[in-house]
Amino acid sequence: MISVVVADDQPLIRQAVRDILGDSGIRVVGEAATGREAVRAVERDAPDVVLMDIRMPDLDGIAATAEICASHDGAHTRVLILTTFEEDEYVVAALRAGASGFIGKGAEPEDIVRAVRTIHRGEALLSSTATRALIERSLHRSDVPPATWGQERLAALTVREREVLLLVAGGRTIQEIADVLTISPHTAKTHVNRIMTKSDARDRAQLVILAYESGLLTPGDGSAA
Repeated sequence: MISVVVADDQPLIRQAVRDILGDSGIRVVGEAATGREAVRAVERDAPDVVLMDIRMPDLDGIAATAEICASHDGAHTRVLILTTFEEDEYVVAALRAGASGFIGKGAEPEDIVRAVRTIHRGEALLSSTATRALIERSLHRSDVPPATWGQERLAALTVREREVLLLVAGGRTIQEIADVLTISPHTAKTHVNRIMTKSDARDRAQLVILAYESGLLTPGDGSAA
């Protein structure tokens, strides 16, 4: 059975999510009203998934996500961000911190359940295309320059791995990457896995962020910088 911690500073939302998940056979093992409580809940309960609100007291959801994803206790825990449409920039920061996806607070109950199951399987909740659109909206609004962390990770990649990263960021599947580069799907998948290892990325969504924030991919036309 999937175990979940629900982190939100609004008791009604925590209760609503608990009821939705419980009715679907997903076990809520803890709740948290602050980011700090969320980190402690992961240390205590070792849940499979944390549903994390962004705006919380004591420690916000972004900082809490970063602590969880970087800690030994949270090594197997996936973070699903609860968000509103107005929080694009925060969502990008949360994905960069290690979150595996996001879902709106107004989502239908079945969508929330599906999201938790998707995250638990080790998959990113959103497609590369959706991540890319989200990042572009954020960068166009805030004019954020490439992040230093992204440039450092890009420097560790080979020329071929950069080619593969660019294709991943463009939303290409493993088969499509193999076709474009005239390599086998197995080799393409190996390249993607090596990139994730070198960049300490948990899923393909984080690879899209790496491509943008390293400057490899530029907003708008999707060309290499």
